[in-house]
Amino acid sequence: MSKPVFKSTASKKGARSSFAQYMEEYAEGEFLFEEDDLGTEMYILHEGQVEILQDLEGEEKVLAVLEKGDFFGEMALLEDLPRTASARAVSDVKVIKIDGATFDQMLRSKPEIAVRIMRKLSRRLRQTDQLLREALGAASERTAMPELPAPDEEEKVPAPEVLVHQDSGMEFHLAESSETLVGRRDPVTGIHPDIDLTPADGQRSTSRRHAKIYRRKEKYFVCEEIGTMNGTFVNGERIETGVPVEIEPGDEVQFGLVKLDFRVE
Repeated sequence: MSKPVFKSTASKKGARSSFAQYMEEYAEGEFLFEEDDLGTEMYILHEGQVEILQDLEGEEKVLAVLEKGDFFGEMALLEDLPRTASARAVSDVKVIKIDGATFDQMLRSKPEIAVRIMRKLSRRLRQTDQLLREALGAASERTAMPELPAPDEEEKVPAPEVLVHQDSGMEFHLAESSETLVGRRDPVTGIHPDIDLTPADGQRSTSRRHAKIYRRKEKYFVCEEIGTMNGTFVNGERIETGVPVEIEPGDEVQFGLVKLDFRVE
């Protein structure tokens, strides 16, 4: 396997400078790692696409195609075992390469990273369970969120719902779909919430993935995401993580230190 060409993309400003020392570039068709390699690093995809491959009875099978913000290679790093699959650049890519020591520091300083990994592992478990059910001829059952009504068939319509920042008057419109992610944008890891509170959150009190607002017919619910650091409040009352709470027009909804009024136009 050819060695990656390291090119620093250091910048004097913003988050890019702190990650530049870990940035590496790979050309289209180049392997980042191969199956059975010793895994000592994980990766966050910064630019381009990477495909995950596995050799199944002599045939190369594409398991997934990853895009900006996706991370991979974490299992070998966590388990200290050889790679179970290969990673190859679909296009020219830039990745953030993280070794064990750096990963440990990141988990200590940014617990959201650990939460993202747990979400990814949870999705993998559900996918594996689905495959097993299909193989055994058993019908899969969708697990509904506690106390949250199931949505109607997905239909994107102009969203009349808006969150208004109390201090500045800035308006944040809900997504056209039935779910709206609220948080802060992170260009490094590729987190792009539907409502980015960065302009209203000078103290960075909201988490990257802070909470979701669900639309269920004429009802609305807010549910705090796992790993949120500074809490979510409805009319001054802190809500429990993972438990949807109904909100109505006129209610105050607070994410971290950011207070907003919920309105339906």
